[in-house]
Amino acid sequence: MEENLKRINKYLSEVGYCSRRAADKLIEAGRVTINGKVPEMGTKISDTDVVHVDGQPIKDTKEGFVYLAFNKPIGIVCTTDTRVEKDNIIDYINYPKRIFPIGRLDKPSEGLILLTDDGDIVNKILRASNNHEKEYIVKVDKPISQTFIERMSNGVPILDTVSKKCEVKKLSTYEFSIILTQGLNRQIRRMCEYLDYEVEALQRIRIMNIKLNMPVGEYRELTETEFKDLNLLLSDSDKDFAETPPKTRRKSK
Repeated sequence: MEENLKRINKYLSEVGYCSRRAADKLIEAGRVTINGKVPEMGTKISDTDVVHVDGQPIKDTKEGFVYLAFNKPIGIVCTTDTRVEKDNIIDYINYPKRIFPIGRLDKPSEGLILLTDDGDIVNKILRASNNHEKEYIVKVDKPISQTFIERMSNGVPILDTVSKKCEVKKLSTYEFSIILTQGLNRQIRRMCEYLDYEVEALQRIRIMNIKLNMPVGEYRELTETEFKDLNLLLSDSDKDFAETPPKTRRKSK
């Protein structure tokens, strides 16, 4: 049936072989075959078709990968070096497979961080040029002024650059929300310090479409809906990502 067909370049991207653009080049070069025949650009395939690249059968390289959302407590360090840092995220979660955090969240900060054993998606999520959003709730040490909101929104000189424009909203006298599309080292804290404010509490509540919805210290696997929506958001990014719906699971620490 037509709804079960997909373009060959999309298939090669979804199984994690290469990007759609790279797949198009392979097809143009005659290096791809479907059921032993070289296809035309845009050819669609079904689940029963057999695809080879350079004579080698293509398999779903993403099968069995892990994608976790974790509510990191204050005091836990986002490092995989378990020998150096005793309060590391890997020992804390104690997941049965080897995983690593996608990006980082400062030791004095809490909130959402993603972990995986799939190295292909890391740069796609973290690269600032991809404009993937990360949202935070921040509490500072003195009343928030309109000038503070405007200056934070328009960019602040830190780390020999100027932070990208971002969305900042005042939530209360001492709290604001901020949505970033870049991940400079201690960015929010440095931005606040430049404007003579000190961060007293910082919590990440969202990464792209993934929201913080579990208690501190708990993790869960991404739901099928979250995973599909994440794939849509990542579809135009620079690194390859595949569509493999994971199972939902939650565990308390």
